[in-house]
Amino acid sequence: MNKAVPDSTPIPVYFLLLPGYILMEFAGAAEALRLANRDRPQAVYALHFIGLEATVCNSLGMSTPGLAPLPASLPDGAWLLIPGLTDAETKLQTPAAIAAMRWLREVMHPGIRLVTICSAALLAGRAGLLDGRECTTHYSLLAGLKAAAPAAMVSENRVFVIDGNIASSAGVTTGVDLILELISQSAGPRLALEVAREMVVWMRRDAASPQLSPYLMHRNHLHPAIHRVQDAIAADPAQAWPMHELARIACLSERHLARLFKTHVGVSPLDYRQQMQLSQVQPLMAQANRSMEQIADLAGFGSARDMRRVWLKHKGVPLRA
Repeated sequence: MNKAVPDSTPIPVYFLLLPGYILMEFAGAAEALRLANRDRPQAVYALHFIGLEATVCNSLGMSTPGLAPLPASLPDGAWLLIPGLTDAETKLQTPAAIAAMRWLREVMHPGIRLVTICSAALLAGRAGLLDGRECTTHYSLLAGLKAAAPAAMVSENRVFVIDGNIASSAGVTTGVDLILELISQSAGPRLALEVAREMVVWMRRDAASPQLSPYLMHRNHLHPAIHRVQDAIAADPAQAWPMHELARIACLSERHLARLFKTHVGVSPLDYRQQMQLSQVQPLMAQANRSMEQIADLAGFGSARDMRRVWLKHKGVPLRA
């Protein structure tokens, strides 16, 4: 993909901005590409901003003027990025969205990379561009995407998915993860790393990363004792955390804690701790010169074999170094 664009020629990147586009989803991706161009003798990416109207309002109600009209065609090797929309289910019924779908059907071809962020996947799905393709969107919109694109292969709880010339992300900050991956693929991992550092991206999430952080999962309850236990485990998941120590923190008996934890959290204390441990594994693997045994030790596992067993139990796929 994008091999039609010579190395010396910037990749044309078109941002389709529709009424109600989510500002952060647009700005995050656009800023990453701007930074990729900075301090270089020639731009790597040529940014274009297009719309059905010359001026549209974004999610914050601010006007975005100066948009170019939709071109009749897009050049080979171009990227077409579409940020998501606020109140997407309603806005996708508007004349603007319907016109955008019609235009997408006319201009899309295999030589163009389509990049959707958040609810923009529903727009592409309704335009028939995701049929037979693996894709994703924000977890709250998965049912809507399946309805909009019944012939698509919708992946749940994924930060982003790249299937050939179609790339989709879960939304908001995941658009940055996706654009960093596309920078890495098109211009090299070193440039992607430079951009991530400049944007102070603490950890790049890859396509296998879940949308829902384990630190935020299982927290939809109001029981203070169980929250105290979760806080303790999350603060130091590598610690052994025997049941009697957790019971002391909760000021409950071990048996009562086990019952309440399962009721309010939905998993056992052991399963919760293992999920916290696994959240440490990928950042440790990204660090150079660490063996799997060292990573297992730092994450609180007895051995690399034990770590792989727990990974397979919770992730459903083998851990690959």
